[in-house]
Amino acid sequence: MRISRGVIEVSQVPSVEQRLAARSPNGRRPQVMHQRWESLLFLHWRVSPDEIQATLPPGLAVDTFDGAAYIGITPFFMANVRPVGLPALPWVSFFQELNVRTYAFDKSGTPGVWFYSLDCNRITATFAARIFAGLPYYLADMSANTGDWIDYQSRRSGSKETARYRYRAAGPGREADPQSLEFFLIERYYLFAYRPSSSILFRGQVNHAPYLYRDVEVPQLSTVPAELDGLFALDDSPDHVCAIDGLDVKIYAQERV
Repeated sequence: MRISRGVIEVSQVPSVEQRLAARSPNGRRPQVMHQRWESLLFLHWRVSPDEIQATLPPGLAVDTFDGAAYIGITPFFMANVRPVGLPALPWVSFFQELNVRTYAFDKSGTPGVWFYSLDCNRITATFAARIFAGLPYYLADMSANTGDWIDYQSRRSGSKETARYRYRAAGPGREADPQSLEFFLIERYYLFAYRPSSSILFRGQVNHAPYLYRDVEVPQLSTVPAELDGLFALDDSPDHVCAIDGLDVKIYAQERV
């Protein structure tokens, strides 16, 4: 496959070695934040690479697995969010987040996540991420009941539709094989951000222990967040689902691609 868009021209998707290398901090930028991600639900749909490529900014190429691209919807909980050197604060460091995402790589072959949207119920986090990270955060009215089952709801500001998810992880956690679909979908250690005002593409790295993914029961889900982002229709049957219990995450400052 050969893709040419904007300044990027590549002949193949990243290798397994490049995907594994992304796990290790590259050492070029300082750590700026601590976070904890909890009770993550990953829902993924197989879509056309050409359709995804048309939505990406200059400098990114669609990443594929066995020739297919993927759209993901991921509701989860953020905890202990704080800058390096400062304590977590109850009224700003704990909140819900739901993102709509796909997968891409830059001209160096670095694989990462491209976010279409990130819904969040904490106004300070929403505006800080938009201003300082260039990420498409949206304020949302969100709530959840947790226990054996997680009942998760989100309604983006300005929308009348509520996205609802009911899920429960099952079975043991296991680490994804580097050549598996699970590794392709969840083992992502870079995110991309594009600033149209300057036409500059940035990437930021995160670092955490390898995910231990689990099977998951999902009797209720929603594709509303993707529809609000203007993406092509997704059905009610994802091609892949899994869950992650939680892990601590280090966030590093962005660098220009």
